[in-house]
Parts: sequence; C-alpha cells; structure tokens
Amino acid sequence: MTSTLPADLVVIGWGKGGKTLAAKAAAAGRRVVMVERDEAMVGGACINVACIPTKALVHSAAERRPEDDPETYLAESLRRRDSLVEQLNAANRAMLEGNAHVTVVMGEAEFVGPRRVSVGAGGERLEIDAAAVVINTGSAPRPGGVPGADLPHVHDSISIQRIDHLPGRLVVVGAGAVGLEFAEMFAGFGSDVTLLSRGAALAGEDDDVRASVLSALADSGITVVDGVEVTEVTAATVETTGGSFEADTVLFAIGRVPAVPAGLEAAGVDVDERGFIVVDDSLRTSAENVWAVGDVNGGPQFTYISLDDYRIVGSQLLGDGGRSRTDRLAVPTTTFVTPPLSSVGLTERQARERGLNVRVAAKPVARLAMVPRPKTLGETRGIAKVVVDADTDQVLGFAHHGVDSQEVVNLVALAMRTGITASELRDGIWVHLSSTELLNELLAALA
Repeated sequence: MTSTLPADLVVIGWGKGGKTLAAKAAAAGRRVVMVERDEAMVGGACINVACIPTKALVHSAAERRPEDDPETYLAESLRRRDSLVEQLNAANRAMLEGNAHVTVVMGEAEFVGPRRVSVGAGGERLEIDAAAVVINTGSAPRPGGVPGADLPHVHDSISIQRIDHLPGRLVVVGAGAVGLEFAEMFAGFGSDVTLLSRGAALAGEDDDVRASVLSALADSGITVVDGVEVTEVTAATVETTGGSFEADTVLFAIGRVPAVPAGLEAAGVDVDERGFIVVDDSLRTSAENVWAVGDVNGGPQFTYISLDDYRIVGSQLLGDGGRSRTDRLAVPTTTFVTPPLSSVGLTERQARERGLNVRVAAKPVARLAMVPRPKTLGETRGIAKVVVDADTDQVLGFAHHGVDSQEVVNLVALAMRTGITASELRDGIWVHLSSTELLNELLAALA
C-alpha cells in the first residue's frame, strides 16, 4: 500500500546543511519532511562518525600518560566518545522531531519522479510530493579495492572507530587528513603505526612546513613511507610496491565516494564522472527545484562547507537568493595532528609558480620569542609561515603547525576576506598570552 504526503520541502539526509535548512524552513512555517535511512546517523556524519567523535579520540589519545594501561585507556576513551555522541544524537533528533512543521521519516529514499520521493519497503511505502528537494546524503569511505581488503582486520574510517581492542601494529593506507589523524590517534593510544602514502605525504605543503609535521609524526612514533602502492592485504601483512609491512590491523583512508540516493535518473538529476551530483554555483542540480548540499555535490568535504551550502540554498528558498559559492574566499583548513596543522590561501611555492611578487616569513614556533603560550603548554613544536603580496600588502597565504593553529588561521582567513593588510595584522593588539601574538612577530620578519 502506498500513501502520499505533500511537502514544501523534503530533505534527504540529516547532515549539517540539510538539518539546518530543515529547521530554518520549519521556523518560517514551511511543511518539511526529513528523510534519514540510518538511526545511527541522525544528526549527520559529523556528530556520529566524523569530526566530533574523532577529534574527541585524538584529544584523548594525546592526553594518555605513560602509566595508563593502553587497553583500559582506549576502552575508557571509547566510552566517553560514545556518551558524547549519544547526547549530540539525541539533541539533533529533538531539534526536528519536536517541531510541528517537520515530519521525520526513517528509511531509504528513492526518487520515483521529479521532486517525488518514495520511502519504505515491500507493500508499505510513503511517497512524498515536494515543491523543493534538497539532497544531503553525503559520502562514504572509499573501499580498499585490492585483494584482502575485505578481511576482518581491515577497516575504513568508520569501522575502525568500533574496534574492541588496541591494534599492536596498525598500517594506515593514505596520508590525507583522515589518515594522518587516525595515525596520530592510535600512536597516542599505544599502537605501532606505519603510514603508507602513494606519493609524498603532505606534498601540497611547502618543504619547511612539511618537514615540521613529519618531524612531529616521527616524535609520536609514526613511521611514514612515501611512494608505495598497496597491492594486497594478507592476514599478517600489507604488500606494497615498496615492500611488505607487518600489520594486525589495517586502515584504508584513501578518500571518499558519493552516497547518492536511488532514482536520480527519474528525478532528472545528473552526476559527474566520479558519481557526485552536478551543481551550479547556487547548488542547483540539473532538475528544477532540486539542490544538493554537503559532500554529495563534490565540493570540499568539510562540515563548515556544508553549513555554507545551507546558507546558499536557504538564501534561495527563504531569502533574496543572493548567496553563491563564488562568495567563498580564503577557506581555512585544519588537520588535527599534534600539534594541529592549519592553512589558508596559497603556499609560497604556489605563489611563486604564479609569478607573484611576494614577501615571505617563516619561524619555528620554538623561536617565537614574543609568543610564550606554546612554552607554557610544553608544546613548542611546529612552524608559522606567511606569504604576502609585496605590491599590495595583502596576505596571500598562511600556514601554522602549532598550538591553537585552528584558531589563529580563522583570524588570518577573515583578514584575507576583508582586505585587512599584513601590516595591520602585524600591528594588531592581541591578548597576551595567546597564539595569535605570533602575527606580531612573524609579520615583522617579512623579507
């Protein structure tokens, strides 16, 4: 039996952009239907399996003392993580389920026509007719794709979070942000970690920044092997083009693939050669009144980008339609190794390759005499680097491997977006003690 439900807006997937849009549309009096296929993903990947739980574990691993029993400490850390996720999941559920303008439907969504979504199984189905549809179904870890990648001791970034023991020898395949963070995490918990990279790990960074991060990884006991490709996983080894590596646990962290809903052809929604939904700068798909937000549209895979996707679509559904992806300037990123690595804009290498006239300053954190905060925390590893246009005094890029870098980079990104000059940042009055003070000393050293 099939029943029909009319809606002003149906959102498929409970991720950051979609849930925020659903709540705002409901507050404006729209009839909203939220469709989510997985009870464990209510609230989206960020709060359940990605940003928040992983950063909680990275922090916990960094706090482990030598006298803490590794197995016991890991188990306690996982319990604390589970408690946090449970609280966040419940809060997100209440945000929409408690709203009179929102209908929550659990199940697999499938397009059966333009802006017509079917949910259910067997003889019981619900078809939702919507004036507007937002696809917010996210992405999934890319499978290992080699013989042995389906063995029980082989994991992706989600399944390894449910591990019930501490790996003795962990091999992480992939040196992107996810691979680096999990390598750091398990090294902190007490695993012997080897990180395998197809190319050079952190190849996108300038050599001095890359060297700083690699040195810190080595301090953590992580062995980084560049230029190898995995050919097979066995019960006890990872076989590569550069040799064999012993492992009782393997993590593939080699990127993500789109998790699109079924029936896109029936909806008139196009995908690209990678399978991501094609959108324009307003996040409109090829189908009328259908948008795609978050990872599934092939953009940068960050929660804060998904939130900005909400602003773009929300401006069309609830505002003046004036916002688009072209408004995104100087988007910062952070990889939560210890200490964290943050950056925004161009590297020195990129700026010089473009033929720009630049001034550059770089200093190891330990040599920043005017910045005592890292010393008070006992964490002076790292480097700070800035690239400035010599003709305009505008900041072109900034990298900071060090304490609080995830906070400092936000200020620099704001300066870049709003036209604040390097000289103004250099002469800024910043709280003492703070890592932001490094801008005074670093920018004074521009050459």
